[in-house]
Amino acid sequence: MVAEENKKVTSGLKELFKLYRFLKPYRWIFALGLTFLLISSGASLLFPKYLGNMVDIANREEGLREISHTGLILLAVVITQAIFSYLRTRIFVFVTERTLASIRQHVYNHLIRLPMSFFSERRVGELNSRISSDISILQHSVTETFADLLSQLLIITGGVTLMMITSFKLTFFMLAVVPAMALFAFFSGRAIRRYSKKAQTHVAESNTIVEETLQGIQNVKAFTNEFFEISRYRDKTDEVARAGIKGGKYQAAVSFIILGFFVAMGLVIWRGAILIAKGEMEAGQLFSFVIYSGFIAGNIAGMAGVYTRLQRTIGAAEKLLLLLDEPAEEIDEEYMPDPEHILSGQITFENVDFSYPSRKEIEVLRDISFSIEPGQNIALVGPSGAGKSTLVSLLLRFYEPTNGTIYFNGRDSQSFPVTALRKQMAIVMQDVFLFGGTIRENIAYGKIHAEELEIKDAAVQANAWDFIRSFPRGLDTIVGERGVQLSGGQRQRIAIARAVLKNPKILILDEATSSLDSESERLVQEALEKLMMDRTSLVIAHRLATVRKADQIIVLDEGAVVEQGTHNELLSYENGLYKTLTELQFVK
Repeated sequence: MVAEENKKVTSGLKELFKLYRFLKPYRWIFALGLTFLLISSGASLLFPKYLGNMVDIANREEGLREISHTGLILLAVVITQAIFSYLRTRIFVFVTERTLASIRQHVYNHLIRLPMSFFSERRVGELNSRISSDISILQHSVTETFADLLSQLLIITGGVTLMMITSFKLTFFMLAVVPAMALFAFFSGRAIRRYSKKAQTHVAESNTIVEETLQGIQNVKAFTNEFFEISRYRDKTDEVARAGIKGGKYQAAVSFIILGFFVAMGLVIWRGAILIAKGEMEAGQLFSFVIYSGFIAGNIAGMAGVYTRLQRTIGAAEKLLLLLDEPAEEIDEEYMPDPEHILSGQITFENVDFSYPSRKEIEVLRDISFSIEPGQNIALVGPSGAGKSTLVSLLLRFYEPTNGTIYFNGRDSQSFPVTALRKQMAIVMQDVFLFGGTIRENIAYGKIHAEELEIKDAAVQANAWDFIRSFPRGLDTIVGERGVQLSGGQRQRIAIARAVLKNPKILILDEATSSLDSESERLVQEALEKLMMDRTSLVIAHRLATVRKADQIIVLDEGAVVEQGTHNELLSYENGLYKTLTELQFVK
């Protein structure tokens, strides 16, 4: 079991060292910090020696002058240790913070470029934990763990060497007594931290419950599930308590560890006193010896903490590296429009099949084929779950078809860079997501460096300018988290203004008016009609009255195209799905 654990640690260390590439730009200043660490540790080893010398000088009845001289050397040693320890700490903090900033930036840059298939299988809380909690674990480990391990090994080996020079007899006696108690402390410390780690895991799970319930508090209250959530949280926090109680057994054993150290030190002093009585050792040497014994015992016991930190660091590093190993989309930051990649608005779906990566056994789209000409207004209709939104996701290349091909301008969509396609498309969804900043920032998200006049023009075209200018701060009005300060219709018009500003070749409207009141729907519909002019538009709608003017209506059912034509053509199909859906809505 121990061998297997050590094998895992060795394997984990190899993974951990992969993260040290982020430290490479600071390797020389880090090496200087390690040099200062060696000097400060060496100075620490000299401290017990000169204390012992001072005692021996006093016993030899030599002058106060030599005692004072030794005291000055001792003071110089202490000052040297303090200065180099200070410099070492400053350097390690600098290197750690710079390295962690690089890791955070790299992880976030990679995370945000991962495909939608990745996000559909992950929870936001889990990903947030990767970029916050796991990197925070590295904070005191990237440099400090390595430095502490080096310092402890230096003090243990250096201390034992100096003790052997002083008295090899007492050294062997000390090595038979003190390390045994230190190792007991080491393994107790590991056990305490193991249960502490379990408790931390349960705490993280309980925090996820808090995060999800507070984000979805409306649903919790609407379904009167307060007591269900209280019970879930209670169960998790009870697990935290149980893990803590088990760890407390080992914490209680600290009393016996302290007793053991006192006994061990008492035995060393007893043996040293016998050697002094025989004339084989001086009192000052025993004094130094006792301090060195304490140094060695403390550092052996302290290695439990270093080992635990190392394991936690390895765990965090492995999770981060798994995230970094996920294949990212090829997004071009400096993308410049290429004439070959400019879309005309012509789209063709040819025998497209699709299954979500997490549900490969379920075919969401089956043999989808249709064509759209530039500038056409196309409506996608059908029952819930028919595959309308999935089809849009394929168009945006959030996912790739399982079989078949999607063409733009008569060319395979995969021959276009993802950046080129998405820069020429815009989507307005039913559930509009607004960032928590200002109205200006949310509209400008369609064109990051837009001028003030462009933003105003977009707002006017989206029928949003009247309500925006009615606010005291106008475009600088804070919309609140997810736009909670605005009504549904206002949020929709901000989203439309964002799409107007982007000026896309292909516009996608995903049930953009289905949850609005009549007046808001009228304003939004007017804005949408202006936006759809002279560009290819795909409209997903449940309210069939809004798609009567479409150039072509594509009816989906159970992932397949079952009907296709204009409004009047589809109404002429006896027992057709579109006609049935229209009649049901009319009856309502």
